[in-house]
Amino acid sequence: MGRRERAGKYSGSCVNFTDATYAFHDHARIERHDDDSSDAEDRWQTMGFFKDVLFVVYTERGDVNRIISARVAEPFERRIYYGNGEIHGWQRINP
Repeated sequence: MGRRERAGKYSGSCVNFTDATYAFHDHARIERHDDDSSDAEDRWQTMGFFKDVLFVVYTERGDVNRIISARVAEPFERRIYYGNGEIHGWQRINP
């Protein structure tokens, strides 16, 4: 991979929340309910593309999606995103 190809990608796994919001605009985005993270609120996991495949955890507060965490997707998560998104409860979401 050349320097030009890497220019748009993230270094490491850190993603800022501003960039993470663009994952919600990906027409190929997938999502599932996060059953294990919190008893206090419903949390959702979504994967969408912006510079790279991003893994974003969020909760809904009224009309606002509040991002809890964001990172670059792991290799096994990328396979889910690019393959059959319905594996492990993931569903394709059209914004």
